[in-house]
Amino acid sequence: MTRAGCAKAGRVSDVAQALLAWFAANRRDLPWRAEPRDPYRVWISEVMLQQTRVDVVVPYFDRFVGRFPTLQALAKADLEQVLALWSGLGYYARARNLHRAAQAAAALGGLPHTAAALGELPGFGPYTAAAVASLAFGEQVALVDGNVARVLARILRLPGDPAQARAAAWEAAPTLLPRGRAGQFNEALMELGATVCTPRAPACPRCPVAAFCQARERGDPEAFPAPKQKRERPQLSWAALALRRSDGALLFARRPDGDLLAGLWELPSAAAPERATALEAAALVLAHHQLRTSAAGALRALGSVAQTLTHRHVTLRLFAAAWKGALPKARESLRWIEPASGDLAGLGISSLAAKALRACGVVPPARPVRASAQLPLLR
Repeated sequence: MTRAGCAKAGRVSDVAQALLAWFAANRRDLPWRAEPRDPYRVWISEVMLQQTRVDVVVPYFDRFVGRFPTLQALAKADLEQVLALWSGLGYYARARNLHRAAQAAAALGGLPHTAAALGELPGFGPYTAAAVASLAFGEQVALVDGNVARVLARILRLPGDPAQARAAAWEAAPTLLPRGRAGQFNEALMELGATVCTPRAPACPRCPVAAFCQARERGDPEAFPAPKQKRERPQLSWAALALRRSDGALLFARRPDGDLLAGLWELPSAAAPERATALEAAALVLAHHQLRTSAAGALRALGSVAQTLTHRHVTLRLFAAAWKGALPKARESLRWIEPASGDLAGLGISSLAAKALRACGVVPPARPVRASAQLPLLR
């Protein structure tokens, strides 16, 4: 889209001036915005904010940078430590890519300063690379996330569903950048989408660029972008075994690379059809983890728990039994944990695993307390 095309929504310089003035007066005080900007903290925040609300991210961010205050500290950490601090934040591929990228960047001597070079690191897509390059290093480059795509879809009345509007927004965004102030402008657009130009009930009377918004002029801002066509979510059926040793320890298994929730710890589980009996489901779990025990005849059903994982929904049937017979051979993917010992806090566990533990009467490690409800619920 050309600069002339954007002019239909008002002069480019006027849009930028109005937005930047509003941002200077209304920007939220967030821990990663401290000046001078720390590129490492900017990067961590951008990764955490993907698909996650600000009020959830703030306590995780504080805890994470408290434990890994520098790029070098994160690069030297064990992945298990990283996943443990990420537990409950979801979308765990972000944590694995964060760790890999830290190691790659540390080998280069630090984070690269341009979006093109950042894009070569693991987990750096076009948005994350542009965000770090513009916000932390001042590169004159545009970015588009969900908030920016929505704002531009309304200002410019971009047709199509969210994916189509986002693609068009990537074309339009560079034409709006004020010279030398890309980082501030990008952050202002994201702030506007998070706090004013929200998906539902946008606060148009408070919008600093309302005078330039084509969708508001036509009276249909909520129609942009067009609704996403809903797809049927795959339903997964799993079973898990809470195998307890005579001293009270529970057996935990780490999910392998390539699986959902890879690298996280949980009660041993496996795919099990809904129609499978308790004995059949237990046998599938034992076989999957190459375990031998005579406890199958003493199974206790503990009900089921469920969790939505990205684009899938998992129902987990849970059974408990005392461990009998020979102990499993030592393996990195298996570990006995005494819940009361505190060792559980050092493991990365998913929300689904935490629900399963609660069903077993085990209190999972405490997660960060969410920030004040006064923080906006959107990014």
